[in-house]
Amino acid sequence: MNSTYPYIASLTGEPFLFYEMRTTAKLLTSGLDEEEAVAQITADNLFQYPTEKSLTRMAKACIKRLHAMEDVDLIHAIATQPTEIAKQICLYAMMKQSRLVWEFMLTVIGEKYRLKDSSFGKIDLNIYFMRLQEQNDTVASWSEGTITKLKQVIARVLVETEYLDDIHA
Repeated sequence: MNSTYPYIASLTGEPFLFYEMRTTAKLLTSGLDEEEAVAQITADNLFQYPTEKSLTRMAKACIKRLHAMEDVDLIHAIATQPTEIAKQICLYAMMKQSRLVWEFMLTVIGEKYRLKDSSFGKIDLNIYFMRLQEQNDTVASWSEGTITKLKQVIARVLVETEYLDDIHA
């Protein structure tokens, strides 16, 4: 991940999306192109969303995240591998798309693994975002609500990928 890549807060509206990512990956690996996959997701309401607009937006977000990996074998693995493995690959896709997640996983989670420190709490998220706000004007300009939502999304991702046992850890 290039350090010039901007921080984005799109995770507030596009969280982990495991089910959606897997569904999209299956369609793409079945031979559909991107437009056909989006059309099928929308026509059949494969994500079970209330509006066609949200279906289309999330389908395109999934395709963008899948392409961020730049690896068709990993897209195929999301579609076909056991859930635990596919979730780890989805986390990787999220990291490749989001500098925020990439740096969090490397600097916070990676450091905890390196130090064999199994503790994790809200303070870790708070410190990460506080430092980031001090270092980056874009992140500093985000509302407290956006920061809170991003912390929630990251915590849920850690639970879904089994880095944490529960969201209140």
